[in-house]
Amino acid sequence: MAAVKIVVDVMLKPEILDPQGQAVSNALPNLGFATAGSLRIGKHVELELEADTDRAALDQATRIAETLLANPVIEDFTVRLA
Repeated sequence: MAAVKIVVDVMLKPEILDPQGQAVSNALPNLGFATAGSLRIGKHVELELEADTDRAALDQATRIAETLLANPVIEDFTVRLA
């Protein structure tokens, strides 16, 4: 088995309000930055999994994301090789 590096990105679904993203967006002009047209904040998770193949590692990471890393009611996630 080899160690496979995986990245899982978790974001709120587009229809869910993002108060943290809104707070950052509102603060930008006060700090001298241009206003952002759209700003959303999510989670970026890096995993190193032992697996026989990249596909097996991606499948395992998907199950981890579904079970632990993302709330499927309000969040979407993507899984990819690092």
